[in-house]
Amino acid sequence: MTIQAVLFDLDGTLADTALDLGGALNSLLRKHELREKSMEEIRPVASHGASGLIMLGAGISRFHPNHDQWRQNFLAEYEQCFDKDTVLFEGINELIDNLAERGIKWGIITNKPKTFTERLVPKLGFSTEPAVVVSGDTCEEPKPSIKPMRYAYQALEVSPEDCLYVGDAERDMIAARNAGMVSVLAAWGYLSENDRVEDWPVDFTINEPLDLLNHL
Repeated sequence: MTIQAVLFDLDGTLADTALDLGGALNSLLRKHELREKSMEEIRPVASHGASGLIMLGAGISRFHPNHDQWRQNFLAEYEQCFDKDTVLFEGINELIDNLAERGIKWGIITNKPKTFTERLVPKLGFSTEPAVVVSGDTCEEPKPSIKPMRYAYQALEVSPEDCLYVGDAERDMIAARNAGMVSVLAAWGYLSENDRVEDWPVDFTINEPLDLLNHL
């Protein structure tokens, strides 16, 4: 196996988006006169997107009849602040520079809707632009489906077995494994004490971005 591409999740892996996601959630909770959540409560579920945050804040699951309206309202709040406090995690650009020096392509596969990724990714200050960006609505199904993974490696013209996928959620590891990629768990991401990572299909775990270089 020769690694030709490294693909990353966005929220909790490349970028610390929890402050802006949490800000949107708390703004929505205030409007409903519900208790706001602390960042300690928000960070572990930030990778679970709008549905996970709505469940945290209001106890409304994706099966609740009001879920779709809550999700629309949450996204409207997030629209107002999605790029306010979001930054890259320390070491990400150094890692990307090293990948470029090695001739390894890199890209993003996220479940974040395209309306946000198209505007957020250019503002994050990546030292080299991603060769591909796959959003949650680029394909018919988001992760853990393999469709976004296939879209990415086909766009990069590489084989899945020559790709590493780095993420911080169970769906990331499932999608990578089922697509035939090497699954890498980003331990600096939005993991909670309830996540049973030992049961996830993880090939290896890294504690900080530059640790990935030891596996190329």
